[in-house]
Amino acid sequence: MQTRRKFLGQCCAAVGTTGRASALTQLRVIAAVAGDSLDRQRAAAIAPDYKALVCLYLQGGNDATNVLIPGDPAGYAAYAKLRADVAVTQSSLLPITPRRFSDGRSWALHAAVPELRDLFASGKLAVLANVGSLARPVTLADYNAGRGLPLQLFSHADQSLQWQSSIADSPAQTGWGGRLADLVDAQNSNSQLSMLVTLGGINSFQRGNTVLQFATGAGGVPNLLMGPDNPVGVRGRIYNARDRILAAGYSNLHSAAHAAVTKKALDDQALLSSALPGATTLKTVFPNTTTAANLKMVAQLISVASSLGLKRQIFFVQLYGFDFHDDQVSGHGPLLIELSGAMNAFYGATVELGVANQVTTFTASDFGRTYAPNARGTDHGWGNHQFIMGGAVQGGDIYGQMMSLAVGANDDTGRGRWIPSTSVDEYSATLATWFGVSATDLPVVLPNIGRFAKPNLGFL
Repeated sequence: MQTRRKFLGQCCAAVGTTGRASALTQLRVIAAVAGDSLDRQRAAAIAPDYKALVCLYLQGGNDATNVLIPGDPAGYAAYAKLRADVAVTQSSLLPITPRRFSDGRSWALHAAVPELRDLFASGKLAVLANVGSLARPVTLADYNAGRGLPLQLFSHADQSLQWQSSIADSPAQTGWGGRLADLVDAQNSNSQLSMLVTLGGINSFQRGNTVLQFATGAGGVPNLLMGPDNPVGVRGRIYNARDRILAAGYSNLHSAAHAAVTKKALDDQALLSSALPGATTLKTVFPNTTTAANLKMVAQLISVASSLGLKRQIFFVQLYGFDFHDDQVSGHGPLLIELSGAMNAFYGATVELGVANQVTTFTASDFGRTYAPNARGTDHGWGNHQFIMGGAVQGGDIYGQMMSLAVGANDDTGRGRWIPSTSVDEYSATLATWFGVSATDLPVVLPNIGRFAKPNLGFL
């Protein structure tokens, strides 16, 4: 802003007093163009030690056992028999070849995710098998005896909170993304704008003790100004009156807190609004979907991170609609198409920005689904598969231990509700470690990580 004002002043001095007023409009345009050019240069210079995590939450419980499917004849036959009405046809499957993982079965992806298949083949996407909310490692005997289980298993609200907090055995006041931000926020030179940005609404994942989440949308920063920033006219007077109200001292704690939060939101909105015009104009083509639009905005926000003084950011994007108790075959495919296309475009945008190795995108969801369907749909399950994408990902492989996919086996709590072989804590710890958290500080972010054997799963 100082550069723009200096440039404008120099231009006004050059034209002299005579004609200055008539030239002012043109000079403002020239200054704006020059300023935008400077913003774009700053946006292109993303810090070499910049890192971002992007949580893509699949709301409702994604049936990932209908995304990663046995591809060999025997495995597919068993799958088709058990999944019945919700089974995906074998001829449509997209075979994959994991680089190291082998459990005697062949694997393929749902026909709706060809972009994810290509990312997997190119080593930019990994699959984490059978991960879920756990308070501690449990066996089928533990489950049957009710020992050491997460609270309120198979409940949307509870399991979603546990995924986003990584605390499964007690009510959580913060999310693991929020605690992570609390720990690393000092690495950002600008503390005004939150490093926690949500394009999926206020969420538990980004709830911190000191760092608050900032909500925006695919269309840019919401307009909170209630009028132009000038003292002229009715709207200007409303704007100034609002500022006086917010600046007044309040003895009532609720009034004071409301004023402070509102002022913070307005300041953040003004700061981000001034930075976004300098965002890189992406050549990457994004599909015309809500998820793609949200991820495109994430890419644009990343492109201005340096101008905002941010070296660490955590984003939250949400794709709704995965709770298919009926009509799963017709409804699941379109959501997977949206997911696959959006993730692929976003990865392409990070390559274009030169930050593919500095941005890691990962999926999460309430829970898996029952392997045995309820006619045309599925019920709430437990263990599930997740995707991790990025240039730093050791992709082209499956991590963790695959579930048996045999109803009645030792990992089945009933109808194919699989006991997770990997905890959300281990999943989150691997991401947090890549983000820069030391082994000593890991329990600050994930209080229960000491209960599990693998704080680093190796996919990063």
